[in-house]
Amino acid sequence: MNLLTERARQGSPLIVLSPHLDDAVLSCGELIIRAAERTEVTVATLFTEAGPPPYTLSARSYLRQVGAPDAETLYRQRRSEDGAALESVGVASVLHAGLVEALYRRRAVTGVRRRWARLLPELDHVYPVYRLQVESGHLAPSDSRTLRDACRFVQGLADHRSALVLAPLGVGGHVDHVLARTAAEHSGAPIVYYSDFPYNLRQQADRSFIARSGLIEAGATQPTEAKAALIRAYRTQARALFPGDRIPLAPEVFFCPASMATPSGGTGDSD
Repeated sequence: MNLLTERARQGSPLIVLSPHLDDAVLSCGELIIRAAERTEVTVATLFTEAGPPPYTLSARSYLRQVGAPDAETLYRQRRSEDGAALESVGVASVLHAGLVEALYRRRAVTGVRRRWARLLPELDHVYPVYRLQVESGHLAPSDSRTLRDACRFVQGLADHRSALVLAPLGVGGHVDHVLARTAAEHSGAPIVYYSDFPYNLRQQADRSFIARSGLIEAGATQPTEAKAALIRAYRTQARALFPGDRIPLAPEVFFCPASMATPSGGTGDSD
């Protein structure tokens, strides 16, 4: 029995903070399924909107990858998928913060640069190149407003509910995952971090953040086919993420502050 399963068994409400409209299910879908049978679960997603064209080369590449005609249509489909999938497993509340995803976030530019940005959209985007900026793990100074908005949203959740918050650990360095983690840190709520799947299949967690935050492993949940079925409900993403419908059922791994560990000093057996 791990810490999270035990908290759910006791009826403690659970807030799962998801950067994008699939991350919660990808990283802790099995836990969500089990916890929803026992307690009130809220899944709150931060980045649920796209921006208008013109798109950067990275954004256009992503849209081609998922077979979407445009970002607005795609995100409308993704929000619908998210609500239907989570409600199907008994999640009590599905929240969308309405923040713009990193691929589409713009910064204010003026003069000649603004005119050139119509031809070269990278000039007015906060994170213009996916592999160089979006996966850098570093928040851009011009993204401070997004961070404030995310902190305000998470703080509102923490203020009104006596709940445990699950937040991404930030494996893989996607700036939206790091931003969600940072917003959770500033909320003042008790936090358990989940290891970001599928990034964690090929990349290691940020050990400096784990050490700095005094985190220890809080147990793991072994997924079942029920989680795979839930992932498939995100049709716009699943085909691109898992070609040939090969969804690896990797353990869901969680980390918490040492102070939240079981009284005996351990974190419990894997569930």
